[in-house]
Amino acid sequence: MLRSMTGFASLTREEGRATIGVTIRSVNHRYLDVQLRLPPSLAAAETRLRAALQKQVSRGRVELRVSLQWREPPAPAVELHQEFVQRLGEAIARAREQGLVGGLLTPGDLVRIPQALVIRERASDPPEVIEQLTSAVEAAVDEIVSALNVMRDREGEHLRVDLEGRRQTLAGLIDRIEGAAATGRAGVEARLTERVKELARELPADPLAVAQEIVRTAARSDISEEVVRFRAHLAHWMVLVESGEPSGRKLDFLLQEMNREVNTIGSKADGLGVTELIVDAKAELEKMREQVQNVE
Repeated sequence: MLRSMTGFASLTREEGRATIGVTIRSVNHRYLDVQLRLPPSLAAAETRLRAALQKQVSRGRVELRVSLQWREPPAPAVELHQEFVQRLGEAIARAREQGLVGGLLTPGDLVRIPQALVIRERASDPPEVIEQLTSAVEAAVDEIVSALNVMRDREGEHLRVDLEGRRQTLAGLIDRIEGAAATGRAGVEARLTERVKELARELPADPLAVAQEIVRTAARSDISEEVVRFRAHLAHWMVLVESGEPSGRKLDFLLQEMNREVNTIGSKADGLGVTELIVDAKAELEKMREQVQNVE
């Protein structure tokens, strides 16, 4: 099973005195990168929420947003900055004595002067209510991460089908490359043998030594080891895909190994159409690499 790193989910839940809104989205990333956006009243729950998310997601950039909408917003606490107001009154009194201002300091004056009044947000609920709300948010996060993974699994199935088709294409290409290379190798041996016969008419040579040299020369184009390793990589691919564990990084490494084998085959093999087949194989590997970048 393959799981995509791309997904999105959201939910809204009514709980006590507040409405909980949770949104989660994930995109490609080399490692796991969790970004949490929480209201201040839930700051203490960040560690627990992060740990809960990490249990269900192993790779990708994940952004989780939690919002709270209070049905009865708490009234703010308004406090008078007594020392400031006292000093302000004294200054106005001195200015009045000098005839610079007239009238008394009014409540409207205090409202217009930012330093005169201190406005603070009052705690919305006692600690036990906040803890109850935090538990509800944790349950909502578990639910939304499960929904996210359902979407990621669905997208992952599409990736699996596409990648399996390309894997089978590669298996067919390596068979054709092997056949074309074997034909090319036989052709090299035949050409060398004919050339040696022509030279032998003019220069004496040991037939056994000549035959051994022809075999050694042709062996330089032998790709049997690379073909065996490439097929082993294709088989290992299936093991990783069916393991049920996050395998994106392992598949990416496996594609690098397959690409290395194809490069070696291309440098050694000789035969009609081998170059074209090598280009086709490298193109398929590149398409698979692009797809694997989205696999968890």
